[in-house]
Amino acid sequence: MTDLIRSAGLSCYPEVARSVGLDPGKMMRKARLPLAVLDQPDTPIAVASLRRLLELSAEESGAEDFGLRLAERGGLTNFGAVGLIVREQATVGEAIEAFSRFIHVHHDGMKLEIVRAKQTVTVTLHLRGRQPTAPRQSIDMALGSVHRIIQSLFGSDWRPQEVHLHYPPPHDRKRYREFYGCRVIFNAEEDSILLSAHDMERRIPSAHPLIANYLRKRIEAIENRPASWEGKVDEVVRILLASGDCTVERVAEHLACTRRTIHRHLAEAGTSFSAILDAQRADLVIQLIDDPDRPLADIAAQLGFSAQSAMARWFRGRFGCTITDWRRAFGLRRSRPR
Repeated sequence: MTDLIRSAGLSCYPEVARSVGLDPGKMMRKARLPLAVLDQPDTPIAVASLRRLLELSAEESGAEDFGLRLAERGGLTNFGAVGLIVREQATVGEAIEAFSRFIHVHHDGMKLEIVRAKQTVTVTLHLRGRQPTAPRQSIDMALGSVHRIIQSLFGSDWRPQEVHLHYPPPHDRKRYREFYGCRVIFNAEEDSILLSAHDMERRIPSAHPLIANYLRKRIEAIENRPASWEGKVDEVVRILLASGDCTVERVAEHLACTRRTIHRHLAEAGTSFSAILDAQRADLVIQLIDDPDRPLADIAAQLGFSAQSAMARWFRGRFGCTITDWRRAFGLRRSRPR
């Protein structure tokens, strides 16, 4: 199954790529990632595509710390609603627990395991994938981001006790020591950050309990990301359709697969791409035609119809009336006194 991540994780990519002499557009095309996702931070993309982009970027630039560079420029804002709820927790410990609890909303292949001992707390990163372990750049980006988030809760002077990385040491170990500000152990059994148990009790002055509670309810309402192929395709179709650029080829790009793979998995689930697209079109068209000043030709183009007449025939077949009749009936219902 394809794991997805919010494209906000790429928000700093163009800047970092240019800083090491890369053309970000060229690299994204090589990794088969749509350039449009740079302007659409909530668009889901395949984790496999992101990993491919990071490894290619590190290889072609010679920057073995490419993943760290991305983490260095990122922060809580890259994690959307997850970052907001972390920021509003009362203590650092509660913030880390909230991050662990909700991280799958941002990246459904990422998990944080928190183990508390008397003196030390270990935050271990697990990245799901086809390989026994995730590629190095993905680990650097993910664990580096966790470090930066914890550091933002304390201030720039905070340092962990140790950082463990499962892969062999890089050529420049100093770069890692400077980034984490502590001893970094390579060839470790796991990828983790060790901090003092006392650090977990540190209060966050800017925290607001009411906002935290509100955000928790909001994020709990959206946290169950679809696990089936049908659900993932439906999620991507809904987002791409709203942007006016939805085809099975575009959806395949986001899921890092071929159109044939999508058709096969959907057939096994007893549905089809056209059925999912049709259902999402039906939901969106009702919202769009509610605005009488929006030209029907523009609506037809956004929904992917070849012409306004094609949309008109589809609408009549779907809803049993014309768009004009629908608008007239909706207007009467809306203006009728209660």
